[in-house]
Amino acid sequence: MSTPPIALRDAGATTGAGILETRLTGLDREEFARDVWGRVPLLHRAAGDFSDLFSASAVDELISRRGLRTPFLRVAKDGATLPEASFTSPGGAGATVGDQLDDTALWRHFADGATLVLQALHRTWQPVADLSSRLGTELGHPVQANAYVTPPQNRGFDAHYDVHDVFVVQIAGSKRWTIHEPVHPDPLRDQPWTEHRTAVAEAAGGEPFLDTVLEPGDVLYLPRGWLHAAQARGAVSVHLTLGVHTWTRHALAEHLAEAALALLRDDPHMRASLPLGTAGPDDELEFVRERLAAALARADPAPLFHRARRGRARPAPLGPLAQLAAVDALAPDSPVRLRAALDARLDGERLSTRVGWLDLTEADLPSVARLLDGGVHTAGRLGLALVERLLRAGVLMPAER
Repeated sequence: MSTPPIALRDAGATTGAGILETRLTGLDREEFARDVWGRVPLLHRAAGDFSDLFSASAVDELISRRGLRTPFLRVAKDGATLPEASFTSPGGAGATVGDQLDDTALWRHFADGATLVLQALHRTWQPVADLSSRLGTELGHPVQANAYVTPPQNRGFDAHYDVHDVFVVQIAGSKRWTIHEPVHPDPLRDQPWTEHRTAVAEAAGGEPFLDTVLEPGDVLYLPRGWLHAAQARGAVSVHLTLGVHTWTRHALAEHLAEAALALLRDDPHMRASLPLGTAGPDDELEFVRERLAAALARADPAPLFHRARRGRARPAPLGPLAQLAAVDALAPDSPVRLRAALDARLDGERLSTRVGWLDLTEADLPSVARLLDGGVHTAGRLGLALVERLLRAGVLMPAER
């Protein structure tokens, strides 16, 4: 008898009120899911102080001191993206890369009215990375983060829609946002606004659904597909966008179809050649439909779905030197914890995570089950050999005593 899959609780998951309620919306998860999620924009005034998350000084540090390369930054002006060569240069002595950010060139573009877009802050700025990871765990959908830095009285992009939901967090300055209803509701990832450019332009010229100014501490939620344009006011504007890359029924259908086709590979009737002289699919289509429908009824898309889900986000950072020190100093009283944001699942005797899978013994299962709470455990209670294996695999990490 097979053991049902068990989802291990991520160490980064929250208990009680989460980020959604305490920092972004003021609504609990159930209220947000019922009344807002994927349906309508939500404006939350004075949501809080976000200086712990990001700031104007963080922008300067990232651009001038971190050695960032493209595509970690874009530059936009008057609705167009500037060529990367206009703001990158070689890194100097000992640096053999030619696309590091040139802070002088960026200053000149910025002074000339260009918007700086710091991309993938969930990879380059730790406070944003921590919040993005926790929010992704809370929502069940992967989250990425960008920052938009716009000079006074300028805009970076024309009215458009995104193919992901966003939380806009105003950090510094103020920005006027004009929101219009979708022309293509719930767009998929391969359905960008440029496919509906004329309809977007026409809709953006009409009466807005929302016309508002975001001040520092305000948060605006926009479902994918909602049209928006933003313009800085009398000072430099810095805002974060937390992009939620939602899983859709269409994506689940793709995984189901892929699983069904995999089953049909084992059907000799489906591997058979079409008749000689066939001019089209009509003669065989009904037979194929019947076999495909039967395969769809039997197919299990869960393994493909979870594999794709694990691939769309990253686990918490792991320091190789600290990890080696933990392995070398391993003792019965060594505290360890499950690595956060692993999306770990125990299916029978196999542990699947974002960093790979491990086959366990039956004797290992009770100890692995103890990791369900994401808390701190001592190596002796779990078993030294198992803990060393999980440390070496990057599944466990040393914890604070």
